[in-house]
Amino acid sequence: MDQNQQVAIDDTRRWLERAVIGLNLCPFAKSVHVKGQVHYAVSAARSAQELLDDLVLELKAMLAEDASVRDTTLLIAPDCLADFLDFNDFLEQADQALADLDLDGVLQIAALHPLFQFAGTDIDDITNFTNRSPYPTLHLLREESVDRAVAAFPDAESIFEKNMQTLEALGPEGWAALGVGRSQT
Repeated sequence: MDQNQQVAIDDTRRWLERAVIGLNLCPFAKSVHVKGQVHYAVSAARSAQELLDDLVLELKAMLAEDASVRDTTLLIAPDCLADFLDFNDFLEQADQALADLDLDGVLQIAALHPLFQFAGTDIDDITNFTNRSPYPTLHLLREESVDRAVAAFPDAESIFEKNMQTLEALGPEGWAALGVGRSQT
């Protein structure tokens, strides 16, 4: 692994620990993180097709491992799809890859991006930061694990609303103070 790949992993891990777990944006993340079940993969892709190829490899690799070893994967793409709209368009191809591999209902893909923007929000709306990672990232999840986590968590549908309230209370200055962006290399 080269130094830039390690930086991308370190930045992503810091974001996971300080923002996702630290702010409890995903109440399911701490358990898999503590157990070492989060796999970090860095794609060297510079095009959507190269990222798609890496995605297919990571989907297959995830299935080849038991969930107790690799429950989830963060596929980080530091040099690809920096424009959020391009990244968002790419998600159709990612979902198609799931279908082509007959993995609908087995795995799912969540989107994380440094410029993530929910429909109907302004780019600088703090609530967008619930899905803002240091790099374009595809979060691969096992459906069984998601189902178990949701069943064990009372009122799982309230997570989104709670996250918006958390970030509104934190504000842009509080988010910046977390130091969860991309490292300057």
